[in-house]
Amino acid sequence: MKKIIYILTILSGLYFISCGDKFLDKMPDSRTELKTPDQISQLLVDGYSAANYAVLGELSSDNVVDNNAPDAQGNRYNIAPWRKIDDEIFAWDDAVSDNQQDSPSDVWEQGYHAIAVANAALEAIDALEAQGTDPAVLSGQKGEALLIRAYHHFILVNIFAMAYRNDELSAKDPGVPYITKPETKVLVIAERNSVTEVYKNIEKDLLEGLPLIGAAKYDVSKYHFNTQAAYAFAARFFLFKRDYDKVIEYANLALNPNPAGLMRSWNVTYPTSTAQKYGQIDAKLNCNFMLIQTLSWLQRIYTSGPRYAINGDAANGTIYGKGPTWSNYNYHPCYSGRLYISPQGQMLGVFFLSACGEIFEYADKVAGIGWGHIVRTEFTAEETLLCRAEAYIFKERYADALTDLKIWDDARKVLPVPRTFSVLTDSLIQVFYKPTAISLFVRQLNTEKMDPAWKVISNQQNSYLQCLLHFRRLETISTGMRWFDIKRFGIEITHNIGTTRVETLTWNDPRRALQLPIEVITAGMQPNIREELPIDPGSEILSSTPCESE
Repeated sequence: MKKIIYILTILSGLYFISCGDKFLDKMPDSRTELKTPDQISQLLVDGYSAANYAVLGELSSDNVVDNNAPDAQGNRYNIAPWRKIDDEIFAWDDAVSDNQQDSPSDVWEQGYHAIAVANAALEAIDALEAQGTDPAVLSGQKGEALLIRAYHHFILVNIFAMAYRNDELSAKDPGVPYITKPETKVLVIAERNSVTEVYKNIEKDLLEGLPLIGAAKYDVSKYHFNTQAAYAFAARFFLFKRDYDKVIEYANLALNPNPAGLMRSWNVTYPTSTAQKYGQIDAKLNCNFMLIQTLSWLQRIYTSGPRYAINGDAANGTIYGKGPTWSNYNYHPCYSGRLYISPQGQMLGVFFLSACGEIFEYADKVAGIGWGHIVRTEFTAEETLLCRAEAYIFKERYADALTDLKIWDDARKVLPVPRTFSVLTDSLIQVFYKPTAISLFVRQLNTEKMDPAWKVISNQQNSYLQCLLHFRRLETISTGMRWFDIKRFGIEITHNIGTTRVETLTWNDPRRALQLPIEVITAGMQPNIREELPIDPGSEILSSTPCESE
């Protein structure tokens, strides 16, 4: 495969990496200071990407609409986006307007930064073991570093490459460079591995790291790969790889015998949106397996325009859509009192959820400028449960799938104000999600237009998959995960853009692999395929600047 150049930078020792920090011109050789397990643990604090892929995923998916496009009644608005790059992402154009937080450049740079930290830790561990340190003393740190490396490559390949299909088909698709050694130079010659090669390397690191997780101690373990988070990642990875026996194996380990006891409680009343925001990311909650602190303007995209928002068809297919056990309601009652509308969004009824609640960090309180942080609930009991349910569906274990789907559904029915719901049953799933009867808003799959590599063998399996993907869409809204489901199933979606432009993304459209950052292409990396010429290497890149507080 062609040799290419990519840009790799390392920053270390920061828990929050603010967008005002400059990437270093020289590589710091701090690895000589890593002489103890505690020092390696401190380095790994910085091994989690500060970039949030939610904006790329949400704007690319069917979870948002363009309010400047006419709706079914012909209503439209003339609203500016939060940033120009949001227009590019929503239209599946190459996103080149800036390289600030939430951009492809940010996700790429921060992802490889985290990988570099993991590689530096692994090199230090090898050196200490060579000097006679007992490997058992370093096993926790080694396991965490391997999981960090595997996880960030997993995110990068699922954003910047086509979805994994199988080893044979995906061997032809360019993935991302899989980096396993620390670098001492800014410009590095490397190979862009195929999607299959990336997945094989992820699996190798994952399986090597899993038995080692748990020995490293932190004050708040849920900001690291703890045991439950590691098993949840394994379940998600093998789901994307379609190895369903392993999905079930690792989900069982993450969820323990009583998954119902791990579900998020919806029977909590929060006095303010701030209280709910912090309640969502509470590290003490059993449902939260792992949290990641990021820099992101996701909430402002929904509230400070809002040209792009959960509105119209997107709202009808998610929060405001009916479901098999809540068909008597215009929206899922679990969201009552949990949807917040900004003054700018009142005319549209545009809302945001606590999953994208911003925590603002001031750079200058007098000037009112700083950076927005969002804490991702990256691995949760609910999403892991739905991974297992999907595996059961493809194993044709419908009774087991129903049990898991019912656990998820039942958890959302215990509310501060009691409501009357139906009970989720096999019959109800097959009736509500019957291909000829299901609402277009709620339907997740069109089996005639999806990736032919998927085999839906019966109407029963089709109905269960529709239900599963509907529940996943609700569970992961505002996280970017819906985009991954669209990609891996080859779900066809359409974006109406402005008054006249309509773009449809078929299952094999090359735009499903988001374009690589312009800086990386300019440095020499082969861009992702597009029908037209790749972006102009001379395009302007804006520098990163703080934002005013709202």
